[in-house]
Amino acid sequence: MRTLITNIGELTTNTEAGVVRDAAVIIENERFAWVGSADDAPPDPAGYAEVDAEGRAVIPGFVDSHSHIVFGGDRATEFEARMAGEKYAAGGIRSTVAATRAATDDELRARLRGFIEEMRAQGTTTVEIKSGYGLDVETEKRLVRLAAEVTSEVTFLGAHVVPAEYAEDPDAYVDLVTGPMLDACAPHARWIDVFCETGAFTVAQSRRVLEAGVARGLAPRVHAGQLGPGDGVRMAVELGAASVDHGTYLSDDDVAALAASDTVLTLLPGVEFSTRQPYPDARRLIDAGVTVALACDTNPGSSFTSSMPFCIAVAVRDMGMTPSEALWAATAGGAAALRRDDIGVIAPGARADLVLLDAPSHVHLSYRPGVPLVRAVWKDGVRV
Repeated sequence: MRTLITNIGELTTNTEAGVVRDAAVIIENERFAWVGSADDAPPDPAGYAEVDAEGRAVIPGFVDSHSHIVFGGDRATEFEARMAGEKYAAGGIRSTVAATRAATDDELRARLRGFIEEMRAQGTTTVEIKSGYGLDVETEKRLVRLAAEVTSEVTFLGAHVVPAEYAEDPDAYVDLVTGPMLDACAPHARWIDVFCETGAFTVAQSRRVLEAGVARGLAPRVHAGQLGPGDGVRMAVELGAASVDHGTYLSDDDVAALAASDTVLTLLPGVEFSTRQPYPDARRLIDAGVTVALACDTNPGSSFTSSMPFCIAVAVRDMGMTPSEALWAATAGGAAALRRDDIGVIAPGARADLVLLDAPSHVHLSYRPGVPLVRAVWKDGVRV
């Protein structure tokens, strides 16, 4: 079946075509077959299934390239304490680990699918999902297996923090992550990640984890620069990581290294919103030539939002991005962070993932923060 979406007031393609006014899009099966001015849309002798956008804006589906949505429990009490003045620390992850280990597969699966539906309703059509709340072989394997039921973008993050049982011997835990745990999880994952940060893993330990993952065919991603400055960003660039995520604290050398590489810096505004850390200066990064993505980092501890429109609004308001830059970062930027060129754009041959906004322009995503502007979503050519 071929679907024609016509009478689009503003179409953001994320291609050389840029923004097309009075546009139309043709979807055939799972892909875009044609994109352009509505006046030029080719006829279909068999007849299209037509959708009238009634002058509304259409954008690519959001690509959320950083999430942790397979977990048990809740950390609202921790959030409340933080809002009362307590400082965020990586160690809070361990409370989620206990709840996740105790949860059944069915409990984790139901919650995971609930988050996917929540994200989809807000325009997210591709999501990356990390493990990291098991921190033992069996639970980490469960988490990546469950994540693989809903996305192909699965990340093994056994090196999230050192669990309590290895607190006195963190290197022994790295041995576990790079040995039996990696063996169990690699068949279900595409990526390997590590939290290279004070309170989590050193640069040397992080390098061991990433190199072991690469040797097993997984591609590297890195959490770095969230809690303070360090050498994690430059290590990630050196190892050819697809992305470095957080980047709250970056030196000039870090920025220069990112700008000279194809490693994407994924900014996570929900984290700074929820932890009251300083927002990264996206303007500095973009002006330096760094490729920037935006993602939600949906997790129970430091960013319990699944709303890409919210993250766009914060990035525009507090991080120095223009509305167009923030939209690009939340779509094509996320695709770049996943090393994908078939999503995050509206172009012939790309996957037919798009969002119809109940607004005349993408600018309204940041102009009207908190307002549910997503009118309809298509994923792989199907309205969901």
